[in-house]
Amino acid sequence: MATSSPLALRITEDMKAAMRAKDAPRLSTIRMLTAAIKQKEVDERIDLTDADVMAIVEKLIKQRRDAAQQFESAGRLDLAEKEKSEIDQLSGYLPSQLSAEEIELEIDRVLGESGLSGPQAMGKLMPVLKARLAGRADMGQVSARVKAKLAG
Repeated sequence: MATSSPLALRITEDMKAAMRAKDAPRLSTIRMLTAAIKQKEVDERIDLTDADVMAIVEKLIKQRRDAAQQFESAGRLDLAEKEKSEIDQLSGYLPSQLSAEEIELEIDRVLGESGLSGPQAMGKLMPVLKARLAGRADMGQVSARVKAKLAG
């Protein structure tokens, strides 16, 4: 990776450690992540920041969650467990997740600062929340909470 992002460098070091330890499942997950990072760098011709790398990690986690759900509904628990294992490994590259209470406080803070209300405010609030909560909260859940607050 050409990036000088500290997170990307940490991922590269973890890949080397997984190779030395002959930890095939972890190595496979990290290789998938480095491929996604490299793809984004090549496609957009940019050096990625930590925020960019975290966005890639979040996207991969979301894909794994969706896949695990589909595998579970199809009765393929072995494949669902593999996806969940990858989620656990990828989550290690994100900052610690905020609690439900912390997320609620941040939503209330943004609502208070903006003075907006009603469902039409959703489009203006979500970019602000995404910037503040990036990597620390599932934005799908945040969106659902904001929608409930604005509706009610």
